[in-house]
Amino acid sequence: MKSELKYIELKSGFGDSGPAWIGVAEFSKSGRTVYFNGKAFKNMNAMGVEGGNHYDIETGDEYWISGIKKNGTDRHWAGGGKIMIDRNVVDQYLNLVNFNTLEKKRFELTDILATDKQKFADIENRKM
Repeated sequence: MKSELKYIELKSGFGDSGPAWIGVAEFSKSGRTVYFNGKAFKNMNAMGVEGGNHYDIETGDEYWISGIKKNGTDRHWAGGGKIMIDRNVVDQYLNLVNFNTLEKKRFELTDILATDKQKFADIENRKM
């Protein structure tokens, strides 16, 4: 399973200032499902109404999922709030953006949960 450092932001109900995370996301074989922090997200094929490009399989909430920007400006220019970053990827992130330290006013360390991929496979494959 492919994994990659990603920026993930909740859009539903928050616009450009929703809770946001940086951490390692895993992808399904097709690449259409992203697993992160105990959740599974499906690609919306540019059909989001709240600015999202993925939706949470369980709740339908929209999320913006993107790669890490090399200049460290992952939040939308109109957004705000701290970005929660997985404490296990801080060195990888700092190396990627070529920073020496995290700005405490922009980031908060957190622990990212493992995702039970089988749970979401069961949800998607259950009979109607």
